[in-house]
Amino acid sequence: METWEAGLVLSGSEIKSVRAGKVSLKGAYGILRQGELWLEGMSISPYENAGYANHERQRPRKLLMHRREIRRLIGAVEQQGNALVALDVHLSKGYAKVTLALGKGKKLHDKRETLKRKDAEREIARTVKRRR
Repeated sequence: METWEAGLVLSGSEIKSVRAGKVSLKGAYGILRQGELWLEGMSISPYENAGYANHERQRPRKLLMHRREIRRLIGAVEQQGNALVALDVHLSKGYAKVTLALGKGKKLHDKRETLKRKDAEREIARTVKRRR
């Protein structure tokens, strides 16, 4: 529906891993807590040369946005079924940024239909494999 760009608050070893491209956004989403925006579910691999001062792989990371953008975001997220999803992480002028999108969750009947389609595809693959 809409996209936003937010800065990431990272430690030294985390930014070095981001620059090396060792980031996974699988299952990452944004959440609002006490008027602040946080990114949950993002995984940054430990930096090999960090020694004892390495970071946690998966922890909540604070996102930086203007207050007026956060207020607008609060209104959009509080509508039923809307969620903030992380699309990508990139570097802009030396700073790590994350692109967030506002998405609508699936309804129960949509989820059931998706499961039926996956089961049918799996069954077709099994029969094709048996015939060979």
